[in-house]
Amino acid sequence: MNAPTVLFERRGHVAVLTLNRPEALNAVNSALAGELGAALDLLDRDPELRVAVLAGAGRAFCAGADLKALAAGEPVHDPAHEAWGFAGITHHPVRKPLIAAVEGFAYGGGTEIVLACDLVVAGEGASFGLPEVSRGLLAGAGGLIRLPRQVPARAAMEAALTGEPVSAATAREWHLVNRLVPRGEALSEALGLAERIAANAPLSVQASKRLVRAAAGGASESELWAANAELCTQLLACQDAAEGMRAFAERRSPRWRGR
Repeated sequence: MNAPTVLFERRGHVAVLTLNRPEALNAVNSALAGELGAALDLLDRDPELRVAVLAGAGRAFCAGADLKALAAGEPVHDPAHEAWGFAGITHHPVRKPLIAAVEGFAYGGGTEIVLACDLVVAGEGASFGLPEVSRGLLAGAGGLIRLPRQVPARAAMEAALTGEPVSAATAREWHLVNRLVPRGEALSEALGLAERIAANAPLSVQASKRLVRAAAGGASESELWAANAELCTQLLACQDAAEGMRAFAERRSPRWRGR
């Protein structure tokens, strides 16, 4: 039996998803795309899980698409869920926060997976890049759309046109990386960040993610204020809002129910 291409581990309210093709530098093939997409679906359905950390096994986060599979005429997407996009993540709406823990390199589709996440923790030896122009291709899994929304426009243009690697330190200067840590510590730092997020009210976290993404995606001012009002009304009607205020008054930690 083949080993799973994505490992799914529960750590309390945090899911750890590990790309598990280290022999191929975690390059994305059809199996990995399907398993990662299914793992994200499970994350969103499980009320006990509030946030996920995405990491890579071995010496790389992800080398992008499996070029050997492509050369053999094999798909690198999940044929049963093409709407999920590259690696089962780039077009896959996920309500709960995703944190990329990057060690080693994340090139091409690997960077596009990172861009699809909400937060990024990187080890000092990590690097990013969209080398597709050096191969006569296009970074078509969201890299050319998301990168200019997440880093300065001229930095995104340089990365897109040169195809050259970007160090973790430079990515931190561009604010592509939230936290830069010593080599080998990205996962532990990402888990700490995930646990801090998971301690908050899950519905409030999901609503906040939705609104920040809409604002970063270019929604109009009127659309954003309408969504803001709707989400505020929804949250105030939830049991967790009452619990949060009651816990504050009683000077205790709140007990979230996600409803």
